[in-house]
Amino acid sequence: VQLQASGGGLVQAGGSLRLSCAASGGTLSNSNMGWFRQSLGKEREFVAAISRSGSSTVYADSVKGRFTIFRDLAKNMVYLEMNSLIPEDTAVYYCAASGSWGLTGIRTATRYDYWGRGTQVTVSS
Repeated sequence: VQLQASGGGLVQAGGSLRLSCAASGGTLSNSNMGWFRQSLGKEREFVAAISRSGSSTVYADSVKGRFTIFRDLAKNMVYLEMNSLIPEDTAVYYCAASGSWGLTGIRTATRYDYWGRGTQVTVSS
């Protein structure tokens, strides 16, 4: 499975962006999906995850209430809706697929089997 994140860009603080994650070479319906981000000089950090069915989600405290992860099984897509963006959200955002059962440990990057190329999000103050 190959993943490709898109939808990043430059936005002012308080603005919104929607990131998309598309898959090729396979279906995402058998995977829990996650979004991570990495800013310059920092380690990659967990942002959000969603279960196979889409019925369960997990968020990092730093984005809870501002970001929403959702998926469209029919379109084989996963999205990250980002609202009330702040400069600290500036990073390269990556989507990833996990074949693990359930969402236990889903905040950990090692739980993911496939990673896409990232998309840059820059939030100006």
